[in-house]
Amino acid sequence: MKKLIYILLFVLSTVAYAQPPVPAKPQTKSVALTGGVAHLGNGQVIQNSIIAFDKGKLTIVADATTSRVDLTGYEVIDISNKHVYPGFILPNAQIGLQEVNAIRAMNDHNERGEINPNVRAVISYNTDSEYIPTYRFNGVLLAESTPVGGLISGSSSVMEMEGWNWEDAAHTVDVGIHLNWPPLTRRQFDFSTFTFAESPNRDYEKQVGDLEMFFSESVAYGSQAGKEANVKLDAMQGLFDGRKTLFIHANTSKEIVESVRFAQRNGVKKITLIAGTSALWVSDFLKENKIPVILPATHNLPDRNDDDVDLPFRLPYLLTQAGVTVSISNDKSLHGGRNLAFYAGTAAAYGLSKEEALKTITANTAKALGIDNRVGTLEVGKDATLFVSKGDALDYRTNVLSHAFISGKKIELPGIQEELYNRFSDKYGHKR
Repeated sequence: MKKLIYILLFVLSTVAYAQPPVPAKPQTKSVALTGGVAHLGNGQVIQNSIIAFDKGKLTIVADATTSRVDLTGYEVIDISNKHVYPGFILPNAQIGLQEVNAIRAMNDHNERGEINPNVRAVISYNTDSEYIPTYRFNGVLLAESTPVGGLISGSSSVMEMEGWNWEDAAHTVDVGIHLNWPPLTRRQFDFSTFTFAESPNRDYEKQVGDLEMFFSESVAYGSQAGKEANVKLDAMQGLFDGRKTLFIHANTSKEIVESVRFAQRNGVKKITLIAGTSALWVSDFLKENKIPVILPATHNLPDRNDDDVDLPFRLPYLLTQAGVTVSISNDKSLHGGRNLAFYAGTAAAYGLSKEEALKTITANTAKALGIDNRVGTLEVGKDATLFVSKGDALDYRTNVLSHAFISGKKIELPGIQEELYNRFSDKYGHKR
């Protein structure tokens, strides 16, 4: 009987240990954070700040050294010697759609077929994903859940990193459609020489022709008064009146220019480019057309043998200097998304100022996703989605969160990594 009891207790403790934190309840009391260094996300810093919020919205963003603020009725939290930031935003991620890549049943991010604008990431979003606590543990409080595959992958949505279900977690639904521009050449890895071999994409003209036909049909569909419902064509309509953004994934400079001109020719109002080093070679074109760029992680190797070894680190700085609005994402495995702050920190070490680097994961990303009216900066009237760190949040040594709020809700911070660290620190008697 004792054995059975021990086994049962072990199983229950293991199950409880693996569960994500319980979602927070809506804000019921006004909160004021006082004395902290506030990084507003727009390049400004307040050394002695008062940041207050009520009912999920920021009500006070002030400098305590020059402003007298009545905080009667507020729950005042002293964050002296700490730093407060707007919640970091991770774009172009498969968060909530993918869990264990090797298990097919745990992957819901790639639909069959080439043209699927009607596929909506939001309805497949899994709020019980174990990735979510690891993201917010480092300050990533919002993420764009994005489908992949085909020429048109589907519609992405911005999700809050907390909630009981996708309806609770949805911040902004169907922000845009993702277009994977056909590559001019295909790269294949040759294991015999351990190099990449390139060959022309013989289907390029046909694929572009298919896109031309589909976009023209979408425009014609939208202009008809009485029509038979078509879910694919209906999903495209927000692109032509500015309600949705077209996210273009392109590889080479020529593909970037051709894809952007294609979108403009077909009446798309808002375009965001998702690309790598090639964006640098057409930066004047991107600046002229006011197209923001979402870059892959800075922790990368160069794309080409003749690129500078530190080009991925310097890329955000070089594009920013060229006048392009830059934000940073994660292009590798899903678990790397939790390192978003440190990708920005690397950009700061290679040219950008700390506040400019912060914009690449806050204000600039919000603009690229079309949600800058609600998040991205600490401004009165915007969502109270923010966190407090004991030090510089772009440095992994000092990114230690003490408080975090999503739309005013105070969320639980510990993730499985911290729990494992504490568990084995106790086992081996290490100091924490």
